[in-house]
Amino acid sequence: MSRSFSFLLWAMVAVYAAVIVLQPLGLLPGGLNAPLSALLPMAFALLHGSKQYSWRDMLVFSAICLVVSNALENLSIVTGFPFGHYHYGDALGPKLFLVPLLIGPAYLGMGYLSWTLARLILGTRRARADGLFAVPAIAGFVMVSWDLTFDPIASTIGHSWIWHDGGAYFGVPVSNFLGWYLTVYVIFQLFALYLHRRRGDLRQQSVANLWRPAVAMYAVTALRPVLTFLSHSAEQATVSDQAGVAWQVGALYGTCALAAIFTMGAFTVLALLRLAERGR
Repeated sequence: MSRSFSFLLWAMVAVYAAVIVLQPLGLLPGGLNAPLSALLPMAFALLHGSKQYSWRDMLVFSAICLVVSNALENLSIVTGFPFGHYHYGDALGPKLFLVPLLIGPAYLGMGYLSWTLARLILGTRRARADGLFAVPAIAGFVMVSWDLTFDPIASTIGHSWIWHDGGAYFGVPVSNFLGWYLTVYVIFQLFALYLHRRRGDLRQQSVANLWRPAVAMYAVTALRPVLTFLSHSAEQATVSDQAGVAWQVGALYGTCALAAIFTMGAFTVLALLRLAERGR
């Protein structure tokens, strides 16, 4: 990997980190937060994936992410399956059918990072018959851990989307996380089957300089709820979900921060340990 390409990847990590830091401090214009949070990881994924795989492979991955995520989100809005009954407000901008256009890029960017961490954690040299199903299964957990860190903030507080019946996780139903796992597992499994058919296994290039920016990008994402909690930890206000249940705002932020530390943080540490092992 050339120095210029490596610099570009790390520059994108730095810009993304700046967005993560500035947003809780109120120093980022509100209209930029959602687009930058979705589009920067997507751009990183496409560039990183063009070296880790190929542009053709990344186009296939992108198509799978965009089609599956939009189809299942629309299905759930209409029927309640697989996430539950909800609808999107206007905060996230224009929609494709009933789902904001920014949702697809969010799945794509974080989906690729989750896939990459799962591959690193499991070990790239053993990605053959076992990897065909193990990688999607683990990547699904890595991806859903991200949703644990922001869904109550974005829905119960921010009303970017509204859960019609509230839910046990600070206004978010358990079905949402099960639906998330199903959705991203389908995405990852389809991509794994594509790679297996095209290459015969799921091997990737083993370039340390290529792994590190991806791990850093995922780790930076985990910082957002932690920094948000530090900025709002003293809040004593309450907010009610659609079922009329009142939740303390400070406790909600704290729970999301803990989820980030002990889920996304754990996956980050496992990935870093794998990198250190490979270095030795």
